[in-house]
Amino acid sequence: MTLGKFLFENRSYTPLPFLIPMLLFARPTITTMLIGFVFVLIGESFRFWGVSYAGSETRTTGKVGASNLVTQGPFAFVRNPLYLGNILMYFGISVMSNSLVPYLQILSIAYFTFQYYFIIKEEEGFLKKEFGEKYEHYFNNVNRFLPKFSAYDESKSSKLSMDVKAAYVSEKRTFQATFVSIIMIVLVYLLINQ
Repeated sequence: MTLGKFLFENRSYTPLPFLIPMLLFARPTITTMLIGFVFVLIGESFRFWGVSYAGSETRTTGKVGASNLVTQGPFAFVRNPLYLGNILMYFGISVMSNSLVPYLQILSIAYFTFQYYFIIKEEEGFLKKEFGEKYEHYFNNVNRFLPKFSAYDESKSSKLSMDVKAAYVSEKRTFQATFVSIIMIVLVYLLINQ
């Protein structure tokens, strides 16, 4: 099994080594909670926008796959908006916690970028095989992580419909995990400021 496959199949659990020290050393303030929350909100907005086009396939943890090549919505600006959203969310949560500053914040970006790089390489291999030239064109015109200011060629767009209701259903677990993380940080804040 490749590292990319392993990380893809276990990506629901890989945040634990990051979250445990974050909570153990948390020293949140009102300012860090507000600033961090802005990053969490931006990250979740990217995720939600992406899931509204890509659908519930984004929840798959078994085999890498896709029934469609999604090239519109946020995918028109960056190839991996969900992973970019995740990185922003984890960074935001680390800022909220004010834990081990600045090491945990730098580590959150490095750790999740490393993880997603290998997952993305695995997904790119699948997409190249599955969608051939169509994916090659997309790959060559849209960045992996750094969003472009101009959208991907509309004439080559995937023409999928945006489904906000399905995105909400698919994102419930992410909303719940984010909510629990935020509540834990707020509780730490309340405990240390009694």
